[in-house]
Amino acid sequence: MKSVVVGGGLVLVLLVVFWSVVWPYVTGAVSLGAVAAVGWWLWRTDRLVRARDRLWRQEEVVKAGRRTLADVDAMTGTEFEDLVASLCRRDGCTDVRRVGGANDNGADVVGRLPDGRTLVIQCKRYTPTSTIASRELRDLLGAKVHCGADLAVFVTTTRFSGPSQKFAVQNGILAVHRDHRGLWNNGASLLSLSEVNGRGQGDSRHRARWKRAYGK
Repeated sequence: MKSVVVGGGLVLVLLVVFWSVVWPYVTGAVSLGAVAAVGWWLWRTDRLVRARDRLWRQEEVVKAGRRTLADVDAMTGTEFEDLVASLCRRDGCTDVRRVGGANDNGADVVGRLPDGRTLVIQCKRYTPTSTIASRELRDLLGAKVHCGADLAVFVTTTRFSGPSQKFAVQNGILAVHRDHRGLWNNGASLLSLSEVNGRGQGDSRHRARWKRAYGK
């Protein structure tokens, strides 16, 4: 014990005597230690945030699997917009915000896709017997220009008319009708739906079944 005290005292004396020589090394070592500590803290925080994000996405997938079309039909317009925003976040979109309401200029949800492009979404929670007309898609085009967005998406709980679906394809609008929204809800990514944009509403027999099911 005595030797330890003596050794420590000797080191202290040497530091005092040669401080003008060793101080750059001492302060450098302290600075490096501080930088390392901050770096470790940032790395640890990033790991925790990423882990929580993965857990949240897994929980969203599970919840989406339990969410039926009837559940969505029972939502309010605001709840439907919140659902669309949460599905965007699940798919890796960032800066997602619900902006719908009075004077929303045709934009209900805005955000940024995983590839960096910006998007604007119009959400319409209509009854299954309704049909989306072309004029509503034209409003969305105006919102795209107003927001300076790269991609416009129209999400609905019903179907598009023939002319409105054609208008969407011609103007680069991703038109997510009832069937495609069900796919999105059950795990398909938003961008994967672009591969089937303008399709999926079926032929005359499909429309006949639709009329029998929903009365129109």
